[in-house]
Amino acid sequence: MSIVVTGATGHLGRLVVESLLAADVPAGGIVAVARSEEKAAALVARGVELRLADYDRPETLAGAFGAGDQVLLISASEPGKRVPQHNAVIEAARAAGVAQLAYTGVLGGPEADFDLAADHKETERLILASGLPYTFLRNGFYTEVYTENLAPVLEHGTVVANAGEGRIGTAARADYAAAAAAVLTGDGHLNTAYELSGDTAWSFAEYAAELSRQTGRTIAHSDVPGETRLEILTGAGVPEPFAAILVDVDHAIERGRLAGGTGDLARLTGRPTTPLADSIAEALKA
Repeated sequence: MSIVVTGATGHLGRLVVESLLAADVPAGGIVAVARSEEKAAALVARGVELRLADYDRPETLAGAFGAGDQVLLISASEPGKRVPQHNAVIEAARAAGVAQLAYTGVLGGPEADFDLAADHKETERLILASGLPYTFLRNGFYTEVYTENLAPVLEHGTVVANAGEGRIGTAARADYAAAAAAVLTGDGHLNTAYELSGDTAWSFAEYAAELSRQTGRTIAHSDVPGETRLEILTGAGVPEPFAAILVDVDHAIERGRLAGGTGDLARLTGRPTTPLADSIAEALKA
């Protein structure tokens, strides 16, 4: 029986493996599921077992899991394609008889009413229908979604959004990874859903103010109508379907759907979540 992390070479997956190792899980008891042997080389060098598989090739998933394994299904990255990819994993996990299927969904679960949540809600439904013991990790947004895209903000001196005064409870990827490791190594997490978010939600005006403080420059906050932001994004080369998703997310922020505040993330990790200011400082160093 092993702890199996799918998407293990991605940003979140690597951090989950690191969190498991930090929790003294033996490397030999951790399995990384990935598409590329080359990308997984660093994990293999640390003693982690590699099983090559691809969400888009269900036949490759047949040997990815074993009876009694605890599996973390890290959601695929492309909206609109996730449901068949996730279902392939769910079917393989069911056939193998895994002991736990944890899934990284989205804050709000079945109550989430924004477009980006649709694939996650359907995936949760499929997991429930499978009859597998589950843990739903309903992740809020990663702070890195914003801090890893500072170049245009700093170039133009403006944070552009269409979220009004809405607040978003982000946390660092490392925080969510630590929570995933906690439910894979601890007791009492089966058939449970956690709403995970940062301890302190922030507005885009506050984000701009913190950027100003740390850079010593004036970074403005420009709140625009959704239609205007869609034009800005597509004009900058963002494909229109994805730009529309980003605009819709900001509308959800304005409605308070991504503010979080349950405290589940800090309780699972046993520590406060990473403050926005710390994530900004880290990004500026990079």
